Amino acid sequence: MSGGRLREEIVAAGFGGQGIMLLGKLIAMAGMFEGRHVTYIPSYGAEVRGGTANCAVIVSDDEIASPVVSAPDTALVMNHPSLAKFGPLVKAGGLLVVNTTLALEPPSRSDIDVALVPATEAADALGAIQVANMVMLGAYLARKPIAQVETILDVLREVLPQRRHHLIGLNEQAIRRGQELAQAAAPSKSAVAKRAASRGTPARATGPR
Repeated sequence: MSGGRLREEIVAAGFGGQGIMLLGKLIAMAGMFEGRHVTYIPSYGAEVRGGTANCAVIVSDDEIASPVVSAPDTALVMNHPSLAKFGPLVKAGGLLVVNTTLALEPPSRSDIDVALVPATEAADALGAIQVANMVMLGAYLARKPIAQVETILDVLREVLPQRRHHLIGLNEQAIRRGQELAQAAAPSKSAVAKRAASRGTPARATGPR
């Protein structure tokens, strides 16, 4: 964000079948519904289900010259390979949302805001691990509220066929749960400063936005 103008570059990543593309599409469409410029680029591995999957989204108040995201402001990673690949690419001062259920170890960077969220575990507690992507989305919106939850739900009503509208309530529960988890996991300014000092790195982003 520069001079009060929003520009958010996002990567969402995991393996096929985790709803990565839907996650990115919801962010992009919510931005569009709220009157912003957006781009959305999906990328699949050799196999959709079980293979690698990621997508790049840009949401901006200004026109977008290129849809390419090489150094995201935010990365939402659903498994450990995605954390290893995209975690190091997040801009200093950016945000990394990690599904700790499937990540082998937490990231070690101290120059970014990190939200450690057991998304798959939380989704399972709600009765459907398929909504882990919505838990991740809620965690993201808790730290960076670039769209209203109500707008996300409006988008879901657009993209889901009528026969699946009964699932919107479950998706909302998952989003709200993700928000709660991200808020509970927010690091204090002093904790971030101590981590940064121990590595000789200036502290930057802290806590919810």
